[in-house]
Amino acid sequence: MRSVLIFDSGVGGLSVYQEIRALLPHEHYVYAFDNAAFPYGELEESVLIARTSKIVSQLVQKHSVDLVVIACNTASTIVLPTLRTQLDIPVVGVVPAIKPAAALSQKKVIGLLATPATVKRRYTQELIAEFAKDCEVLMIGSTRLVEIAEQKLRGELVSVAEIQEILSPWLERVDGIVLGCTHFPLIKNEIQQAFSTPVQIIDSGKAIANRVKALLGESDSKSKSVKANITYNSAASHHEAALNIFLIELGLSPIKNLNLPHF
Repeated sequence: MRSVLIFDSGVGGLSVYQEIRALLPHEHYVYAFDNAAFPYGELEESVLIARTSKIVSQLVQKHSVDLVVIACNTASTIVLPTLRTQLDIPVVGVVPAIKPAAALSQKKVIGLLATPATVKRRYTQELIAEFAKDCEVLMIGSTRLVEIAEQKLRGELVSVAEIQEILSPWLERVDGIVLGCTHFPLIKNEIQQAFSTPVQIIDSGKAIANRVKALLGESDSKSKSVKANITYNSAASHHEAALNIFLIELGLSPIKNLNLPHF
């Protein structure tokens, strides 16, 4: 049995955890989210690197982690080089699924739905230039959709009308949407409902799961995990009770606090 750490600034990485666990159900999982600094897209790069490196390194040592997944597009474009020099285990990041979306599009007009930080990154522009040369790529950077996804997992109602308003520039235009934030698969159904015509919605969750499986290799155990999967956060929340219900349904523990010193 191997231990896999999945890290995000919020609960969006749970969409990645679900894909990985579906493919590798017998491994041990640690899910950690740095909600004290949420959302990561608003942090200075030096602060983001420092926080991520500290939390991830601490948990890798504590749980003898075999592989780390940085389940955050913003963090992946910034902290992976640092983490890979600090750790002697594989570190997997996430990137927007521009390439498959461009290949599937019939209209050759696709939408990239991400955070404002991801939309602005040069890395994102390079992905578009390399893999979507024949497409018009429309972009929306929305922090509000991240908040809606967080609220959904805490038991609050989601307004499809509000999502439709955010996506209004794309209605009737795109035939494919790239979910460029790991929070967005959590509201995939609501995003689909915002469109009156069918639209393909593509995220990188399954690709990440396949990459994790390739790096870990075949499991040496077909029995169920004897270690309880664990959830950590970096700050107490008033909404933990509702979120804990969802975490237990996913096979994770109720939230434990990291008790990090201030930094």
